[in-house]
Amino acid sequence: MHVGKSQKHYPYYMNSQQLEEVTQEKDLGILISNDLKVSQQCQAATSKATRILGIINHTIVFRHPDILLRLYKSLARPHLEYCTAAWSPHYCKDKELIEKVQRRFTRMIPDLKDLAYEQRLAKTKSWTLEDRRIRADLVEVYKIIHGLSTTVKPRSHRARRVASTRPHLAYLQLARNVCIFIQLTITSLRSV
Repeated sequence: MHVGKSQKHYPYYMNSQQLEEVTQEKDLGILISNDLKVSQQCQAATSKATRILGIINHTIVFRHPDILLRLYKSLARPHLEYCTAAWSPHYCKDKELIEKVQRRFTRMIPDLKDLAYEQRLAKTKSWTLEDRRIRADLVEVYKIIHGLSTTVKPRSHRARRVASTRPHLAYLQLARNVCIFIQLTITSLRSV
């Protein structure tokens, strides 16, 4: 797979056989395309979660909100949140596609069918999936800054004081790999 539009498409060989060129690859359950857009991953995750919601809808006769909520949280939502630090959607169409699954689920609860989506979330004490992704990103950044992350070496960053007119006095100097992670995380937070 050649990533990027300006990348030269050189043929690669292994044991004197040319490797075929692909436009997407699945790694650890995440679809990665050559343009690094996550639309295909969003569609795959939505498809899996929607199928599970269909199974829940057809098989569960007693529709108590607590039972339905537990089934959704344990069976469907993990497909929508699996490894979102790597593929968190940036485009509104992808965010809406993923959120549509949770909207459908909240309409499955008999008492909440006629309420607006925000009211259904409040009744079930749930957050939007977008809010959950933002929270997960912020928790990971907090862990990195305070040395609690297992993915980053403890001495890969240090804080120093900077006197300026900005409201934040702590400036974080980071190693390159941590800086890239935080930059990607902040980029996903800006698109909200």
